[in-house]
Amino acid sequence: MSRSRPAALRNPAAIYIAGLFAMGYTDLYIFLIPLYGLSLGMSAGEIGMLVGGRSLLAVFLSIHVGVLMDRFGTRRVTLFFVWTAIALAPVFPLVPWFWPLLLLQIVNGGALSFAWSGSQTLIAQLAEGEAEYIGRFSFFSRIGTTVAPILVGLVWDFGGVWPSYLLGVAWGIVLTAALLRAPEAEVAPRDGSASTTRRRLRFSDVVPRLSDYIHCFSLIAIPAVATTMAIIFLRTATNGVQFSVYVVYLDGIGLTGTMIGMLFSAVEITSGLGSLFAGRAMRLGDPQRTMLSGTVIAIFLICVTPFLGGLYSLLLLAQLARGWLQGLVQPMMFSVQAKAVGKYQQGAVVGLRQTLNRLASIVIPPIMGAIADLWSATASFVILGAALSLMCIPIARFTRRASDVARIEEAPEPT
Repeated sequence: MSRSRPAALRNPAAIYIAGLFAMGYTDLYIFLIPLYGLSLGMSAGEIGMLVGGRSLLAVFLSIHVGVLMDRFGTRRVTLFFVWTAIALAPVFPLVPWFWPLLLLQIVNGGALSFAWSGSQTLIAQLAEGEAEYIGRFSFFSRIGTTVAPILVGLVWDFGGVWPSYLLGVAWGIVLTAALLRAPEAEVAPRDGSASTTRRRLRFSDVVPRLSDYIHCFSLIAIPAVATTMAIIFLRTATNGVQFSVYVVYLDGIGLTGTMIGMLFSAVEITSGLGSLFAGRAMRLGDPQRTMLSGTVIAIFLICVTPFLGGLYSLLLLAQLARGWLQGLVQPMMFSVQAKAVGKYQQGAVVGLRQTLNRLASIVIPPIMGAIADLWSATASFVILGAALSLMCIPIARFTRRASDVARIEEAPEPT
């Protein structure tokens, strides 16, 4: 039986637009910083450090920022980081030296990451964890990831550095307007009552607390959270395959850069479409088993690549199917997590998810590359596919336990 629309989403346009511009904001800078580095004559190693530097603060501070969102209001904290990114955008063209630019990239990358995690937190709160609305939010986010690189590429080609970074200012202003139009979610209760009123922020609140980190990691003790985190790891692993040995293999069989790019675009397009069906999938059966099944099939579709005979049509079909499955599964994972922890810990669980995602994205690609160096690219698909499939066995057992224990019940709220 379908639930009625949450009261906070009676007019959801603002939060969906925020999703489009929040995720697009990150992709805009991911695309822009290598172009800027190359224009300054930097080496490939320096550009690699600039690209990787954007994730540094997110690894260590995502949990802290998530807790601040729960305590002081998600929209309020998110706007601070959006405004930080707007203020830093015009500074980039003024910094042509590597080390100052790296520091600027670290701070700006953290602000963009926290703005995106804040938007994820806000939709989970406003949608009350319903996958249908989280899926629509994901659909609009995919539009942002598609449009932002194309738009900034055009501005770079016709205008150069300054117009490109001023586009970042304009992008942030639109995101600000969307967030200001979206409702604020309730903050965690204090003195027995919840509200959307602002608490006074003190200096001591800005300093990360060990107790907050311990509490966030303790959320993994919730079976539904543990299961979805494990599935997210598998999902990140398949993306690691795509961005490492997958590209190496396709280049080795003679595909052009354009053809490889089309395969990557296929995943993004069908991911957006797949996310629109997440609400229905949640109602059709056991969500956690559906998530694991979809992830297992996605692993198979990427690891079967060497056995497709190099036929582009089969490679494209595999990417289309994998993208649709990943798009379907992602909102379901977010929904299960949101309902498992309750509405006053949404920032904490998103921060935990972002932390584990960043760690996985840092650790997995080097492992993929090492395997490909020791064996052939073809053999590495088999080895990685077997390893990931074996990891699914304990996750499947844990999924069964999580389904029996939780049944996707919402956690009781603190009083």
